[in-house]
Amino acid sequence: MAPRLAFTEDNALRIAAVERAFAPSGKSLSKPGRVLVGEGRLMKLCRRSLQPKMFFLFNDIMVYGSIVVHRLWYKNQHIIPLEDIIIEDLADSLEMKNQWLLRTPKKSFYMSAASEKEKQAWICRIMECREQQLISSRKEPTTSFATTWIPDRASHICMRCADKFTVTQRRHHCRQCGFVVCNSCSKCRIVIPAISKKPVRVCTLCFNTLLCEKAKEEAGKRSSDGFDLEMPVYEASSDEDSDEREEDDMMPIQWAKPQIIYHPKNTRFAYLK
Repeated sequence: MAPRLAFTEDNALRIAAVERAFAPSGKSLSKPGRVLVGEGRLMKLCRRSLQPKMFFLFNDIMVYGSIVVHRLWYKNQHIIPLEDIIIEDLADSLEMKNQWLLRTPKKSFYMSAASEKEKQAWICRIMECREQQLISSRKEPTTSFATTWIPDRASHICMRCADKFTVTQRRHHCRQCGFVVCNSCSKCRIVIPAISKKPVRVCTLCFNTLLCEKAKEEAGKRSSDGFDLEMPVYEASSDEDSDEREEDDMMPIQWAKPQIIYHPKNTRFAYLK
């Protein structure tokens, strides 16, 4: 059914609506053969707290962003190829119900749905689309994934030197190990290709480890030249999630026009055969 939907006017209009919602900074999402399978509002565990995000599942990518005006305006667009996604189903915790872990090479994070049924529907649909995408594209699935950041509130001390965090002693995150660390323990920057082409913040321990790994890789390749490494610099911590805001209660998830429709109590799903 998905191949037929790719050429329908309804599918084109729905994709265009998503593009407009992310304008003017969002990337174009229209592509021959692309189908918008479903959309819904989920909670994402950010560095400081749980935040509502709008997720759009296509047959080849997943797109999500921060909500400014629901259904009208989103920002901070993120696009993830489905072949780069791995999902780990998780049991409920004290702070997060109906949760799972979404892992990608650039970023891994915890998500939660409004109900167990909605959670399982998302997981099932994502994995089905991913499997079909791997078959049709003949691409190899990603095997290297980014570490999951430990939330700010999980530690009151630096996880490297044990200094206590204060108003002036701010929390930062190592992009390699995900630990919550102080500025003194994370002054180093190095390029981690899977995460960014630019140098990113890492703790001193990870920096030294990565240097050793790079030295081993380049041994014998460059006898006279030094290593092409970034020197440690000082800069503010990443605030990539600081502009996220709390929104209203989660809205129902919507799948593409169904042949079979399932109606739980607080949400609506439409499944494609």
